[in-house]
Amino acid sequence: MMVVDTSVWIDYVNGVRTAQTDILDRELKQDRVVTGDLIIVEFLQGFRDNKQFQQARRLMDSLEYYDFIGKDMAIKAAQNFRLLRKKGVTIHKTIDVLIATFCIEHGFGLLHNDKEYEQMEKILGLRVRR
Repeated sequence: MMVVDTSVWIDYVNGVRTAQTDILDRELKQDRVVTGDLIIVEFLQGFRDNKQFQQARRLMDSLEYYDFIGKDMAIKAAQNFRLLRKKGVTIHKTIDVLIATFCIEHGFGLLHNDKEYEQMEKILGLRVRR
């Protein structure tokens, strides 16, 4: 099972073909994609058109859902953020550390198109789908 970062979802719904969107298309057909609160809010907030918003919402509703954050996950993400900072890595979006921590803790791979996750892969052991 894998989580798909918003960076890939945006390309996917805009018809941009990349290695990541090809993987996403294949994994959707196999029902191997999960989503959660953080992905949903980040993805859906970008839609200005109500029709596109509803289509994207239906897509998210079709996936297996997880709550990505709670007290324990927040603490683990803070610990990961601090470890990254200690190693000299600055992460600009806390939500990315939360998503990565969720994936690490649940054994899910992450499909992304965001350079910030590369350091999390090296330092935290985030499993990245390629």
